[in-house]
Amino acid sequence: QEELVESGGGLVQAGESLRLSCTAPRRIFSNGVMGWYRQAPGKQRELVAHITTGGSTNYADSLKGRFTISRDNAQNTVYLQMNSLKPEDTAVYYCNAEVVVRTIEGRQDFSYWGQGTQVTVSS
Repeated sequence: QEELVESGGGLVQAGESLRLSCTAPRRIFSNGVMGWYRQAPGKQRELVAHITTGGSTNYADSLKGRFTISRDNAQNTVYLQMNSLKPEDTAVYYCNAEVVVRTIEGRQDFSYWGQGTQVTVSS
């Protein structure tokens, strides 16, 4: 059962923009730090950006200034706006949600992933 549903990937030319979207169930979105990761062929998955429930953001240093993460709490959706795309941005982009549940018995961490969406940037 898919929990996170991504959309918006595709093929673009260098210099163009794309916006990725990821929708999550409310029970996940309202309590989760939402993030985007990417994995290029032959490379490890890496963090692109994440955003807390309060709107604080964190980016991979190499992507600051080109990529912007945002969340729409009414729509349970997180976005990744990617500008000035480069061929090295080509990867499968994954949406992620990290949820911490604290009960009287302790802390439980839950991690959710989308199926991934392909972004291909041609030179």
